[in-house]
Amino acid sequence: MINDNKLEDIRISLEQHIKELELKGNPPELYDPITYLMGLGGKRIRPLLTLLAYGLYKEDYQKVLTPAAAIEVFHNFTLMHDDIMDNAPLRRGKATVHEKWDDNTAILSGDVMLVKAYDLFLSITPEYLKESLQLFSKTAAEVCEGQQMDMNFENREFVSEAEYLNMIRLKTAVLLGFSLQLGAVLAGASKEDSNHLYDFGVNIGVAFQLKDDLLDVYADKEKFGKQVGGDILANKKTYLLVKANELAEGSVNENLQKWINSTSFNPEEKVKAVTSIYDQLQIKEKTLELMDDYFERGFNQLSSLQVKNTAGLQLLQNLTHNLANREK
Repeated sequence: MINDNKLEDIRISLEQHIKELELKGNPPELYDPITYLMGLGGKRIRPLLTLLAYGLYKEDYQKVLTPAAAIEVFHNFTLMHDDIMDNAPLRRGKATVHEKWDDNTAILSGDVMLVKAYDLFLSITPEYLKESLQLFSKTAAEVCEGQQMDMNFENREFVSEAEYLNMIRLKTAVLLGFSLQLGAVLAGASKEDSNHLYDFGVNIGVAFQLKDDLLDVYADKEKFGKQVGGDILANKKTYLLVKANELAEGSVNENLQKWINSTSFNPEEKVKAVTSIYDQLQIKEKTLELMDDYFERGFNQLSSLQVKNTAGLQLLQNLTHNLANREK
């Protein structure tokens, strides 16, 4: 079974497999952006989770490298389109596709990536193909629903905590859940185990997004690798701002709304002022408490799995803990 010594081998095998995918074609203006974005790297967390989940039950993870890579292609499709919607200039420190080419090219290239993802899923054996495609289609639609909710929130003054948590569950967490569930399905695991792995992924996915929200404000600037407080400057409705809007009263609320509605301000001063409001309301502590609760819910799902491969289970837990403790 998979053990700690094999994790780097799995990463290398996955990366090599992604490089060898048939993602090129004509006209090159349509396909070059795909190879460019896929070549920017990333943590490859989603396909790794698929391979690790599969490895809980079977040793031959090489057999499912292609469907695992399909998830990474889909994930990058969402990033390509998200970057257009966000008008983001950079992705992983490099120019985004719509900046390097143009919006129309990025839209079309993203569309092809979605098609390619489905094409790669066709490598799944007939026994598991229908279930896998049904689960993927459901997940893909939910990711789009979450993205639409996120855009809707931009035009709303108030977003509830429940609404925000549901949005990040759909936009971010369900794909992590599917990644793990797919590995279990392809390994022939029980329905109970595949559901436990899905729930594990969804819960840690929500926790990871809460961690991202927290890091944007409270990360060590030297380790973070990008501007601290970017979400504050953009008035992005992260969990921190949603919770602050819910809790702030009187002069504290007046001060918060002043900074939210300000069109002319010193960026450093705004970040400092809003962070101070978060500190007064103990938003950091509340975010950490909720994040830890979601991690606990997730790890409780792992304890319910009927697997004999304790080494593989430990590897999955270690990977998750490392991501949970990241500082950037």
